[in-house]
Formats: sequence, C-alpha cells, structure tokens
Amino acid sequence: MQLSGYLQRFDKNQLQNFTSGLGAPIVLLAIMGMVILPMPPFLLDVLFSFNIALSLVIILVAVLTQRPVDFGIFPLVLLIATVLRLALNVASTRVVLLYGHEGGDAAGKVIEAFGAVVIGGNYAVGIVVFAILLIINFKVVTAGAGRISEVSARFTLDAMPGKQMAIDADLNAGYIDQDQARQRREEITAEADFYGSMDGASKFVKGDAVAGLFIMLINIVGGLFIGMIQHDLSFGNAIEIYTILTIGDGLVAQIPSLLLSVATAIIVTRENETQEMGKEIRGQLGNNQALYIASGVLFVMGIIPGMPHIAFLGFSFLIAGFAYWQTVQAKKKAAEPQLPDNIAKDETVAPEVKELGWDDVQQVDTIGLEVGYRLIPLVDKSQGGELLTRIKGVRKKLSQELGFLIPPVHIRDNLDLEPNTYTIAMLGVTIGDSVISHDEELAINPGQVFGKLEGRATKDPAFG
Repeated sequence: MQLSGYLQRFDKNQLQNFTSGLGAPIVLLAIMGMVILPMPPFLLDVLFSFNIALSLVIILVAVLTQRPVDFGIFPLVLLIATVLRLALNVASTRVVLLYGHEGGDAAGKVIEAFGAVVIGGNYAVGIVVFAILLIINFKVVTAGAGRISEVSARFTLDAMPGKQMAIDADLNAGYIDQDQARQRREEITAEADFYGSMDGASKFVKGDAVAGLFIMLINIVGGLFIGMIQHDLSFGNAIEIYTILTIGDGLVAQIPSLLLSVATAIIVTRENETQEMGKEIRGQLGNNQALYIASGVLFVMGIIPGMPHIAFLGFSFLIAGFAYWQTVQAKKKAAEPQLPDNIAKDETVAPEVKELGWDDVQQVDTIGLEVGYRLIPLVDKSQGGELLTRIKGVRKKLSQELGFLIPPVHIRDNLDLEPNTYTIAMLGVTIGDSVISHDEELAINPGQVFGKLEGRATKDPAFG
C-alpha cells in the first residue's frame, strides 16, 4: 500500500525533473566506458559520426550567434567535445592495434573511408594531409584563438570597474531603475565569466591538437611492432595497413578538432554586435567602390595570356554585377518616401490597443534631488564632485541608525530651476528647496562669535 501511494504521488513532473539531471552523468560514464571497455566497429562508426555532427552544430551556432555571451555554454560544450574526441581516439587506437591486421574495415567504415577515399589509399599522401591539418590547427587557428582569449579576458576584467561605476552613475542620475541596473550588472558578470572560461577552454583545444600528433606517432610505431612481431606481417604490409588506418583515424579526429578550433576563434574574435555574422560581413564588405576596383583587377588578370580566363573573368563579372545590383537597390531605397516612425505605412491597419499596466505608468522616485546647472560640478565626478559619495555615506549611516535601508536618491539636473537652486522631493512632491553658491564658503555662528563678517546673509537650509 505504501509503495502504490508513493507511485501515485510520483507524477510526470517529478519523473521529468529526475531524468533531466541525468544527461551529464550519462555522458561522463559513456566517455569512461569508451576509455576502459573495447568497442565494436559499428559503435565506433556511430560515435565518430556523432562527433563530426556535434562539431558542425557547434561551429554553425558560433557563426549564427549575435553576441558571444549568448553562447555562454560554449566553453563547457568545447570541453565535453574535446574529452569525447580523445576518448574516441583511445577506443579507436585499441581497435586498430588489436584488429588492424584483419583488413581495412576492422576499425569501422568511417576510419576506412577516411583512409581510402579522402587520401586515396596512399599513406604518404595521408601523412602530408594530416601534417598540414595539424599545422593549420595548432600553429594558426589554435595559437591565434588562445592569444585572443587571453587578451579578451584581461581587457574584460580591466573594464569591469569602469562599467560598474557607469551603471551606478546612471542609477543615481535616474536614467535607469534598480531592475535595469541589476540586469546590466548580471550582463557584465556573465561577460567576464565567459571570457575567463574561454581563456581556459582554449588551452584544452591547444592540448588536443598536440595529443593528435602523439597519438598518430604511437599508432604507427605500435602498429608496425604488433604487425611484424605478433602477426608475422612484412614491413611493407605492416606500414601500409597500420599507417592508412592510423591516418584515417587521425583525420576523423582532426577534422572535428579543426572545426572546434575555428568555432573558438570565431567566438573570441566577435564583438557584441546586434546582427548575425553573415549580415555583418555582407554589410561591411559590400563597399561598391572596393568591389568595382576588385572587379577591374580580376578583369586585367583574366586577359593576361596564360591565365585561367574563365575563372578570373567570371569572378570579375560576378563581383561587378553584385556591386551594380547594390547600387540600384540603394537608389531605390533613397527614392522611397521616408515616413516618420510614429506613422504606420499601412494606415488601414488599426493599431493594437494594449491593456494598461504598471509598465505604462511613469515611475516616481522615492527620494529625488534636482539641481540647477551651476550646481552640476557638485555631482559630476569628473569635475571633482563628491555629492554622490557623501549621499551614499549619509544613507549608510541613517540605515544603521534606523534599522531599515534608506532608498537611493536619484539626482537630475533641471534647466527650469535657477542656476544655484536645488529642490528635494519625496514621491514626486517637493518638500524643500534652497539656493547655494558652490564657489563660496558658509559661515555659521554657533553663538559664541561676536563681530560682523563681510558677506551675504543667508539661512542655513539644514538647521535654519
């Protein structure tokens, strides 16, 4: 009875919450299984195909993401993909060394295809292709991405205090509210965490490229030793079989590694733009003058004797046609009448009437301070103003004495006030105002000073 009652209470939501957290542990256990347990060739084909598909998805998401921070899980995904690929290398190495003497398909169809189709079954060509991919990945893409990650992380951390101060200044000036300030602070923190994680994740990519070289060398040497000693293969047969399988295994691993390295470079070199990378490239490279000049250069190269005329002339006409099309589109857009933003182009469509909400009501500051334009230097930190710091200190002291947090004071400049006038308001209602001269000193008689000072008589706004 107790078991049946428990099963009734264990609804679908609880089951979903229970199973949603099992994804990462299952992946880690699967990676450990690939390292420890021998795997059949069919399962290797499935996992190698999945690895290539995962790398393609990651690089496409990196290209289509508008801001790098929007792909905040990228460092974690990069780490998991790198560990998965290294585990596949270990599993495929085991299969190649154990069953490589049986034939090209002993390690799976994927490795055989990359060893036979991609490099044409020629292990010398395979070694050259693998070396070129390794150099591109390690010395060009990975090295550049790692350096950019370091610089981006350092610059992002250095800029954090200035960004935080700018948010505090906007909040104190009343340009943003508490929710907007909290959101901006969270964005700054997320950006710093992202570039800090990318600085570490780029080291995994670099180490993966180095590991690929050593894995290939170990496979070739180990394959020659096992083939000649244990399976009585000749040196020529052993080096042909194991080298082709090793090169195929290396290419299957290096191509996804290169894709992830390029994705890392794309992420760290992008700025916080509001458009996709394709639109940014098309918008910034679509300079008609540059396109016409490039078309002319290609046309001249195309008419030189001995040059491939069709290729150069074809691209010349293609670029010129694209530049002409952009010019026509720009003229059409300039000829269209520009309507104001508040006027709809289709006036037959009735505007949608939204229900009134609190977002439509103007927010009223709990405590507000408005100053004339001559008092702005008291507020502006760049001009030596310390009013914001002193107000914060007064709020802190009063909060400690009264036992509750004093609301922030929003300061604004008001050109309708007299130059030396300020007003204090609570909930939008003015409760006090006065006139001060920030370039003069205020002398207060405590009651024990006799005589007369030269100056302008005034009234202490605080004590009367």
